[in-house]
Amino acid sequence: MLLARFTERATELLAAVPEEERPTQTAVAAALRQAVLEAFRSREEYVARMVEVDLLAGAPKQNANSLRRGIRAALLDQGVRCVDAPDGEHELFVVVEGDGEAFEVLRPAYVDQATGKLVLAGQLRRLPGPDGAGYSAGGDDAANGEGV
Repeated sequence: MLLARFTERATELLAAVPEEERPTQTAVAAALRQAVLEAFRSREEYVARMVEVDLLAGAPKQNANSLRRGIRAALLDQGVRCVDAPDGEHELFVVVEGDGEAFEVLRPAYVDQATGKLVLAGQLRRLPGPDGAGYSAGGDDAANGEGV
């Protein structure tokens, strides 16, 4: 069904292009073949990463901090930056509760380094106290320098 909708829309788009500027059937087929191959490669990479995370989680004597460091390292390898503090990057966070001038990080933000797009917004809680009070992500330092 998805392929049928794609084909229908692609046909509409090609019909809108002046005939002298339309790509050849061979060029269209080559582009589609390349797109399918890239989709399979992306899926293979994703599955491989999920297997690595599963193996890491199942390793003997694994604690939460070492598991988190391993996951953060895998994210960084894939070009995803984890931002643990909003210093200079408040636009990556949303305030979800509280009153005051200080902030506590409830959830880090995740940014795709290749595109600069926000993958998941971080969450902040306002706290009473002076602006610039320390940030916290639940009190652990699992980022091990890999976040911001």
